[in-house]
Amino acid sequence: MASGTGEVDGKYYEVARSGTFAERLMAAARRRMYRDFVRLAAVGEGETILDIGVSDVMAEGANMLEVSDPHPGRITAVGLGEGAGFQATFPAIRYVRIEPHAPLPFGDKAFDIATSNAVLEHAGGDAAQHAMIGEMCRVARRVFLTVPHRFFPVEHHTGLPFLHWSDVTFGPACRLAGRARWADPRELILMSRGRLRALVPAGWRARIGTTGLALGPFSSNLYLALDPLSR
Repeated sequence: MASGTGEVDGKYYEVARSGTFAERLMAAARRRMYRDFVRLAAVGEGETILDIGVSDVMAEGANMLEVSDPHPGRITAVGLGEGAGFQATFPAIRYVRIEPHAPLPFGDKAFDIATSNAVLEHAGGDAAQHAMIGEMCRVARRVFLTVPHRFFPVEHHTGLPFLHWSDVTFGPACRLAGRARWADPRELILMSRGRLRALVPAGWRARIGTTGLALGPFSSNLYLALDPLSR
């Protein structure tokens, strides 16, 4: 899961630095993602929300839910760091520090909705991604998450155009650009519809689609909405 410390989280904003056009694009994308979250997760008044992997980087495009939601008291946010900057910025939101790759410190179905934005791709390999989604499904009645779309023309973390569409070209391009860490699956796994579909747990109905900056099948982000089949 993404870190809650600003020092660590800064690496996720190397392209969309404060005051840049890329940051403004990110903010526009996240406004649409929030609207899609409210609509597709059918967020009702008074429902409780768990936001997994919040950032201590107070950039314009960071912490989509906390910036956008008019009812901060219903949100519980979790991250890996101390979260001092986050708590100072969002004092009405409960913050809980969690351990990496450990079960979430909440009971079964403790929340109505569990959500995350731009976290799953940093969770690690197959087992870690399955575990993250499994924990979201355990602690909440519904799940909604978003990830950067592999087939958006520009890769979100490196700014490289098109070369990320293939693993054959992405790794060498990262190394040549001095950003080799993004070719490491422990740091980043590029997400597609097919990869999201493979992560859907048994007993849950999945809806997968595009969100963020709208470019049809090449839109900037993907969403995964999960509802229990027995609902």
